[in-house]
Amino acid sequence: MISRNFTRYFARLGLIAVLVCTTFLTAGSDTTSAQQATWPVAGVICTTNATATFTLTTQEGYIYLPDGNVVYMWGLSEGNNPFQHPSPVLCVNEGDTVTVVLHNTLPEAISLIFPGQADVLANGAPAQPQFDAGGNLVSLAQTAAASGGSVTYSFVASKPGTFLYESGTDALKQVNMGLFGALIVRPALNNPANGETYAYNDATTRYKPSTEFILILSELDPMLHAAVEMRQPYDLSQYHVRYWLINGRSFPDTIAGNGAAWLPDQPYSSLVYIHPLNTTAAPSDPAYNPYPALMRYVNVTTEDQSWHPHGNHQRVIAQDSNLLVGPGGVDLSYEKFAVLIGPGQTWDMLFDWRDAENWDPVTNPIPVTIPQLQNLVPGPFYSGSPYLGNLDTLPVGTQALNQCGEYYHIAHSHQLQKITAWGMVLSGYITFSRIDPPLPNQCP
Repeated sequence: MISRNFTRYFARLGLIAVLVCTTFLTAGSDTTSAQQATWPVAGVICTTNATATFTLTTQEGYIYLPDGNVVYMWGLSEGNNPFQHPSPVLCVNEGDTVTVVLHNTLPEAISLIFPGQADVLANGAPAQPQFDAGGNLVSLAQTAAASGGSVTYSFVASKPGTFLYESGTDALKQVNMGLFGALIVRPALNNPANGETYAYNDATTRYKPSTEFILILSELDPMLHAAVEMRQPYDLSQYHVRYWLINGRSFPDTIAGNGAAWLPDQPYSSLVYIHPLNTTAAPSDPAYNPYPALMRYVNVTTEDQSWHPHGNHQRVIAQDSNLLVGPGGVDLSYEKFAVLIGPGQTWDMLFDWRDAENWDPVTNPIPVTIPQLQNLVPGPFYSGSPYLGNLDTLPVGTQALNQCGEYYHIAHSHQLQKITAWGMVLSGYITFSRIDPPLPNQCP
């Protein structure tokens, strides 16, 4: 007998696969708010403000996991918006004076810290560790008191890059409960009006703005969350991670689009969606695609995370928002097929997919030996052809979701126990990259 949880899991997997491949989760149709209706189906969703002033209010809520479990969480939401997990991705510009007003509705004191930012102020005074009367460290920054306290943090975003913000109070508990988010600082070199988008103040970090992605890797101990929900103590020496999340979701939910309707409180997708690099077409040609995609990795877990994207090498351009440039501007970036991201670290990487052999079905067919039919086991994402954009006849009875010859490459943790959900396999740290044929031959 198949349990209800497994039935729900496979039903959801099938639903997501169909939506991704047939309608590709068109923005505006599977959303939960008017704001989300304007979101792209994949890529970074920035929370912005003209004055770089953000009001973050704590919220309580629940997230859904693919094994059928529902887990109580804490979170930070902009203004009076409802609970979301993870907290908003704050996007500012280099040189901005960033102000974050923290309102605390939770039953215990909390704080925020901003690793990588210098001279952070809390209510106008330097943010600094707090100690109790016995000299014991109680927080890494000034706190907002329980049940209604507030504190205002401010700093100058003096350097571009990918950063983390998170609780600095009882961090193992409060970060696991969901008090964390990402901060993106855009470089001064940016000139979006001229179509110029850079990750850092260096021309080699230029990327296509519609292919900017962030993967926030987190972990979850459900027994801790159950204890917090019931207002009971929890012995953190018993801390045991059961779930691993990317942008607050566990596979297969990771590949659902931004604002998927069945994940109302987990709004951010992890699907990476690109087209092939094309520098030879004329700039007026829709197929012209000369710039790579940008990947931003953030690790808010307690362990190193080994991340392994299939089908491409990514070029590491920065670690902890430090551009990899040596004396005299020497380029120290390097390609990496798998990355080991430490707790609290951020990595920035560029990548693209290119037709290295210039395949053409007529002038340059590049023959590939296809196994005999009895040895051929096509999956639902197989187009019948090894070539991007080409559809061939499939064996009788094959169910196909691949509509235009697109490619799918899995990306996952190399620590295989982390591609589970409380022991259920094919979950956790898994997402996909999708490569569509060159524009303008867009998929349906």
